[in-house]
Amino acid sequence: MSPTYELRVTETQWRRLYDHLFPGDDDEHGAAILAGVAHTTNGVRLIARDVILAQDGVDYVPGRRGYRMLTADFVQEVSDRAAEEGLAYIAVHCHGGTTGVGLSSADRASQERGYPALLDILGGQPVVGAVFAVASAAGDVWLPDRSRHPLDRVVVSGTTRLLITPNLRDVDTCEGDYTRQALLFGDRGQELLRRATVVVVGCGGIGSILVELLARLGVGHLIVIDDDVVEPTNLPRWVGARRLDAMEWLTRDGRPAWVRRIGRRFARPKVNVAARIAKRANKRCEVTRINGDVSHEDVARTLTGADYIFLAADSFRARLVVNAVAFQYGIPAVQLGAKVAVRKADGAITDVFSVVRPFGPETGCLWCNNLIPPTRLAEEAVGVEQAGRQRYVDDPDVAAPSVVTINSVAASHAVNEFMFHITGLPRAHAGTNYFRALPITGEVEYTTPRQGPECSECGDIRASRRGRADGRTLPTTDR
Repeated sequence: MSPTYELRVTETQWRRLYDHLFPGDDDEHGAAILAGVAHTTNGVRLIARDVILAQDGVDYVPGRRGYRMLTADFVQEVSDRAAEEGLAYIAVHCHGGTTGVGLSSADRASQERGYPALLDILGGQPVVGAVFAVASAAGDVWLPDRSRHPLDRVVVSGTTRLLITPNLRDVDTCEGDYTRQALLFGDRGQELLRRATVVVVGCGGIGSILVELLARLGVGHLIVIDDDVVEPTNLPRWVGARRLDAMEWLTRDGRPAWVRRIGRRFARPKVNVAARIAKRANKRCEVTRINGDVSHEDVARTLTGADYIFLAADSFRARLVVNAVAFQYGIPAVQLGAKVAVRKADGAITDVFSVVRPFGPETGCLWCNNLIPPTRLAEEAVGVEQAGRQRYVDDPDVAAPSVVTINSVAASHAVNEFMFHITGLPRAHAGTNYFRALPITGEVEYTTPRQGPECSECGDIRASRRGRADGRTLPTTDR
């Protein structure tokens, strides 16, 4: 089956491009996009890094064979930059119409004349010719081997997700199971959920709830990642787990150490139990189980084709890697957790909270917001026992308090935000603020994350990771 070709732009980039292409004069306008290239299991993605508007009458002028054209100087300047930075070059213009659009014969003739030379200039990166109508987009993707492929869709990623295709098509009425929830976001929303690929990194107490909720919501493909097995102490918080999963009759306290080791060896991997939970909730859900660590390159690569990532793992290395994937590949993500803080001196509970922190193309990153402390990364790197985990108490031999209800608050809020995003439900307030629920005081706090323009991960500087796709390595441990 031929791979799909997708262009991803942020909401801010889209608004800037849309306002330029459709100022209300019903005329034709042009622009260019520089994009990183990602080869994923879900096809080829072009991740917009910069949108360059062509000034009417200067960069976009009356054409010799067609109506309008980009000037040679504009094309050379932008394509030289694409070649220098290892990015794809995407020429953009607009046509009339709303829900259907396609390249004209003049557009294709122009490509035939100019794109082979551009491919030579770019030295291995694609060249794309794209055309937009008000609510549709189409195009041709030229690859270095001179083969051409249709641009299947444009994804606008922001507080909500907008999917733009060559033709806005109706979808079939959703299956009866989902009739009630489709009353909220429509059959099209349900179809978008069915087509979505969602990753859950970390299948602990919160991750198991995420899997259950996402499967019941109707997500079509779940990728679950964890390298641990179910333990008896997990059972009160693990939705759908059984005592047999933890081999509890062998691993419980009081058994000899060698018996507990045998029990742990035969305990079920958490990803296997997560897959069972998902299939029980939604038999049509495809589940990919990865019994591994996201800080390893081969595992991290499985995230690059996702539509959304939930980060429920404890380690700071996991935060570093997933944060990099989100900005490098333009994928919305959310980090979530629950914590019960204990005073070491007397064991008193000092704080209880659930947190949900969105990050991705339109928000500040976890690095900017001091949520990936270098000191903790250093601890993990040297392999200090238990230092590789975000400890909830200072003594690594003391079990951290953890309660299913506190976990559920974070999981439910995060999946609700995902549902609004993926189905494109309109909302009055952006869902990009950090959420923090404090059950002791009954308060709920929302804070706006910081954004650092000079950040090496999410910033606008040339050296930043944002939109580089396969052009940058990921900060995995085996690099």
